[in-house]
Amino acid sequence: MPRYPRYAIYFVPSAQGALYRFGADLLGYDAYTGKPLPFADGIEAEIEGWKQLTADPRKYGFHATLKAPINLRSGKTEDELAGAMEEFSRKSRVIPRITPVVRSIGSFVAIVPRDPCPDLQKLAADCVTAFDDFRAPLTPEDRERRNVSALTDVQVMHLDRWGYPYVFEDFRFHMTLTGSLSPEPRAKILTALQKRFVALDFQSVSVDRLALLRQSDTTSNFTVLSDWPLGTA
Repeated sequence: MPRYPRYAIYFVPSAQGALYRFGADLLGYDAYTGKPLPFADGIEAEIEGWKQLTADPRKYGFHATLKAPINLRSGKTEDELAGAMEEFSRKSRVIPRITPVVRSIGSFVAIVPRDPCPDLQKLAADCVTAFDDFRAPLTPEDRERRNVSALTDVQVMHLDRWGYPYVFEDFRFHMTLTGSLSPEPRAKILTALQKRFVALDFQSVSVDRLALLRQSDTTSNFTVLSDWPLGTA
């Protein structure tokens, strides 16, 4: 079983922004307040079983992972991690900008960049390395849950070194909107979510902030503890 509390470093859009409201309303959960939300208007009538289809991503809140959930290393504290993130956020960098689209990624549906974004890949890689001193080593049980036999050799190497297989060249920025779906309903759901997203007419999104989230126990969702705007070059 996972150990608690767990901490995650995510991009979570501004709580007041249209992008966050879109994702949070679809998932039925506000990670900033830690409270449930009514589902987006009409989505439960449009897609049968929507509450169950979003049960898994609801636990994490609407976000994009920059450093996957960790347990704190012995001797490290939540306040120290928050301080390190605040210091990291003040460093000057080029703020990644993406054109967001809704696509299938594996078996689920997510918001992803339309085109490759080197600045975004760099931000994610920097987060992986900058905060790794706070990560407790994987236990054998943690490692086994990653289904190592299904990973590439490089992904296994990353798992053993960084605690997560999908980093650096295997990192794919995504903001999850559904859990795992079988092919037939996935096509219908993808079309429905694309239609809703296109109506918002997002030309670009700036990945311009970091958020620290905590999951306190097995029954709780991840909740935002603090967030920081990224410094600009």
